[in-house]
Amino acid sequence: MKKLKLIRLEHSSQGAVGVLLIDGEIHSFTLEPDAADPKKPQIKQGVYTVRRFHGTKWKDTFEIIVLGHTAVLFHAGNVEADTRMCILLGSTVGKLKGNRAVLNSGISFSSFMKKWETTGRLYFLLRTDMRQLPPAKTGGL
Repeated sequence: MKKLKLIRLEHSSQGAVGVLLIDGEIHSFTLEPDAADPKKPQIKQGVYTVRRFHGTKWKDTFEIIVLGHTAVLFHAGNVEADTRMCILLGSTVGKLKGNRAVLNSGISFSSFMKKWETTGRLYFLLRTDMRQLPPAKTGGL
């Protein structure tokens, strides 16, 4: 089973920026909701199962199975306002209209989905400690 690992690197009122690794190689940057926002909780550090998801807004993506929540997804988007507990993917980190953002999100999300064309389930580890980063490898950035 393929392994995903998200490591949060930066926290602010504009969200949490992290890096997503696929089987130990960096694939993309991530943006999640601000941990202090009670309306948009962050996924807690831990190990999760991820399964393919088909919805009305996001036709084909993956859902992170989080107890007590539904439709916690990986999807395209740029700023914290684009997510409600979900994980946004981007190839770079920057600003949009003064807000912290992941950029080139559509391309990064498409690349993420292409890797899993025939996959139904994934293993997902979420960490908040930067010291868990592996040695640098070339990847999808």
